[in-house]
Amino acid sequence: MRSKSSGGLVYSTEVGRTCPACRQAIAACTCKAQTTIMGDGQVRVSRQTKGRGGKTVTLIKGLALDPLALAQLGKQLRSACGSGGTVKDGIIEIQGDHCDLAMSTLTSLGHSPKRSGN
Repeated sequence: MRSKSSGGLVYSTEVGRTCPACRQAIAACTCKAQTTIMGDGQVRVSRQTKGRGGKTVTLIKGLALDPLALAQLGKQLRSACGSGGTVKDGIIEIQGDHCDLAMSTLTSLGHSPKRSGN
């Protein structure tokens, strides 16, 4: 079998997602390929319990921000909601049902969020 020169490792169980250009972990990426914007600009806020052991999580998708700005916004939202969470693959996850509070915080920060899902 032949391997393509453009193919390669995308995910590793040791480091998680890897950069396609430099093959390093996303957190340790040294090239500029990491600065791509993942969102489409349509900010959607939803609530999800599926696949989380019955725990409720508020998801914020579609933010057209670079990874550093997305991490800072995630921190602001987590502190505004008073709960934990994370940023994974361009999606902000906040523990608990904080859809209304997240929408009002996003609106005050200049975004125009829409409620999606339940």
